[in-house]
Amino acid sequence: MQRRKGERRTAKKPVRVGDNKTGTGEVPKNSNKLAKSLDENIRVLKERFSNDGTVVFRRFQNRYLPEIKCCIVFIEGMIDFKHINMQIIEPVMEQDLRQLSSSSQNFLVDIKDKVLPVNDIEESEDLEKILQSICYGNTAFLLDGYDTALLIESKGWEVRAITEPESEKVIRGPREGFTEHIISNISLIRRRIKNPNIKFRFMQLGKQTNTTICITYIEGIALESVLTELERRLNSIDIDGILDSGYIQELIEDAPLSTFPTVGYTERPDVVVARMLEGRIAVIVDGSPFVLTVPHILVENIQVNEDYYDHFIFGSFNRFLRAAASIATISIPAVYLALVTFHQEMIPTQLLITLSASLEGVPLPTSLSLIIMLIVFDILRQAGARMPSAVGQTVNIVGTLVLGQAAVEAHLVSAPVIIVTAISGITTLVVPTLIESIVLLRLFLLILSSFLGLYGYFIGIIMVYLHLMSLRSFGVPYMMSVTRIRDHDGQDAWIRAPWWSMTLRPKIIGAKNLVRQVSNHNRR
Repeated sequence: MQRRKGERRTAKKPVRVGDNKTGTGEVPKNSNKLAKSLDENIRVLKERFSNDGTVVFRRFQNRYLPEIKCCIVFIEGMIDFKHINMQIIEPVMEQDLRQLSSSSQNFLVDIKDKVLPVNDIEESEDLEKILQSICYGNTAFLLDGYDTALLIESKGWEVRAITEPESEKVIRGPREGFTEHIISNISLIRRRIKNPNIKFRFMQLGKQTNTTICITYIEGIALESVLTELERRLNSIDIDGILDSGYIQELIEDAPLSTFPTVGYTERPDVVVARMLEGRIAVIVDGSPFVLTVPHILVENIQVNEDYYDHFIFGSFNRFLRAAASIATISIPAVYLALVTFHQEMIPTQLLITLSASLEGVPLPTSLSLIIMLIVFDILRQAGARMPSAVGQTVNIVGTLVLGQAAVEAHLVSAPVIIVTAISGITTLVVPTLIESIVLLRLFLLILSSFLGLYGYFIGIIMVYLHLMSLRSFGVPYMMSVTRIRDHDGQDAWIRAPWWSMTLRPKIIGAKNLVRQVSNHNRR
């Protein structure tokens, strides 16, 4: 029988598992929810992932119940194919679901609880959350007749192996370092703090990247005021993308215009755990091997984890050397220039004669020679750091020797200038976390000394000291433990006291729980 003009053909509505409501199963356009129609959900997801050839839509059915139509959505290269085949597709396709279907009140939930042998499954009907989960390496399981998706853990991308950090090598101590995988980094911390008091709070930053951020701390030790302020600053960040923890470090600093860092960072899990045990809070960023810690004070820059693994006498001596080197690297060029140019009467006669002889035939003034050679040294350091390790070492050594010797023989600079530059450049590398600050501060003092001599140097030192005294890191004075040596305040600053005497945590940072240990050392 032919249809009359204008008459619509009526078709039998297909049976959908769980579809017990009337309607088309579609949702209005621009909605942030899934529809009950599998075809409609696939259409919406394909529209959102348009022009992306890495997104895979895999349809399949149960062999015993062909009316059960499913689809999984994942991104190729970010998932484990074996996991998907064995833990998702095979159970749903091959298992007899007829009895389960006939007695089910919510067939999708029954599949999650009784069919899929997967540990981490989450239900969601929020389209944006589903899209983010797929982009993060999970698999979305869609079932016809349901407006909810199952987000199944299936990440399988390649990650870098856990190795010793190149920037923080030690002779004695753990060899593990953080990687770019946030879950691996969390496990490295959990292995060292086997305590339910350690807390992990997750959030996402970056409108385009949706980078996962984890705040971790020890409850009962960390201050709530610092935690609240940290969360406030992180929540105020509104940026397109976070590619490294350096983005966050600059955005949450107390003094962003200062060259001194008020947020610490490290690649070593043992350093992070040690700081957390003192009351600090760590921020782990997915995709970055550098973990941030707050609050951060000046004395942390001369502290090395190896100080706590060696005997306290050697640890204190090495820490004193680092402190002396950090002061020498900013002072030696400025003091040398001031003495040679303005205060020659303070130099012993024989040494003054030697210095005067070395300056004969040199066309450039001492101040300009020092500035040029220090800049050249920093250029060589930058070149060596960014080239392959073997080539970089060759550039540093050969470049420094050849250029220095050639400059002296050509009478472009004097030999003492080369010596001062070499000493200042080598001592810069002793405190790697302050290299940027030291380079700029050294140049600042050098310029002041070139105009005012030793008066300019001391004026610059006073200005830097006043600046450091004014800094705060999440409410904690930046110079804490540096200016006071009473009680336990100075036990872990310029020196490292023996473990049996360091019974208390830092007063301000660990104020919530000051007692670190009960000493049982029997002193004779």
